Amino acid sequence: MALSPRERSKTYEIAEVEAKLQAELPHWYFEDGWIRRHYRTAGWKSTLMVINTVGHLAEAAWHHPDITASYAWVEVRLMSHDVKGITDRDFALARKIEEVVHWQPGLEGQSLTGTPDGDQRFAYIKYDKPKA
Repeated sequence: MALSPRERSKTYEIAEVEAKLQAELPHWYFEDGWIRRHYRTAGWKSTLMVINTVGHLAEAAWHHPDITASYAWVEVRLMSHDVKGITDRDFALARKIEEVVHWQPGLEGQSLTGTPDGDQRFAYIKYDKPKA
């Protein structure tokens, strides 16, 4: 069942945002009214790949983050501009960005092997180490 416009626009209080991030998106953080994620990449080509990935997801979702980038990093910031707060739309897009940017098919044990480990010629993103 689809959410009503009112339900899609419910803003979260700071403590609620921080609790949801800790529980659902541990590499994201709340700062200055935005939920944020900093991705380290292997260089400019990889940075552009992350930006384009985020851009595609944002267009498909019709929910647009702010992005800042440099040679080997990308910062994604999400806030629902129409209500000037954090909503379910922000969490949903953050989860999808996280899923796609950090996808490692080689860990799935299926037919796709993923990029070769340890070979810098194929370096892409600096994957987060699993939390203990």
